[in-house]
Amino acid sequence: MDALLDLLNSRPLVNGEEHDALGDPDQGRRWAREHGGKGTLAELALLRQARDLLQDVARGASSPAALAPLLEGVHQIPEVTPAGLRWTLTTPPQARLAVEMVLAWAALEQELPGRLRPCANQECRLFLLDRSRANRARWCSMAVCGNRAKARRHYERTR
Repeated sequence: MDALLDLLNSRPLVNGEEHDALGDPDQGRRWAREHGGKGTLAELALLRQARDLLQDVARGASSPAALAPLLEGVHQIPEVTPAGLRWTLTTPPQARLAVEMVLAWAALEQELPGRLRPCANQECRLFLLDRSRANRARWCSMAVCGNRAKARRHYERTR
């Protein structure tokens, strides 16, 4: 789940300027390797595509069906072992990490529906995973986005 959130938040706005952790080949390779990938250019292209599609789906701008092209040629094969049932994922090598992110999103939507959402700050591009009991988290960071929103409301009330 943390890797999925890292992927969704890999293109933030910093002081109004976009920083894409997957855009620069060296940075992208490092990001992919830190998350279990190989860091090939083909893998980075698929990760960027997966990120953009997952962001659109999480925002409600696209249907989950938009993720289907990322899952072409992917199979899960069951294997019975002495420890129980184990599923093995088979996928084209360059697509493995992107597919794992789509599967992580699907698992999250099944286990915690509606908990993955964009930050309520309109000037922020980050996403949050609401782990609160009440499911009321609105900001990616209370210290940054939440504080700005509260300061803005206070300023408007006192004007």
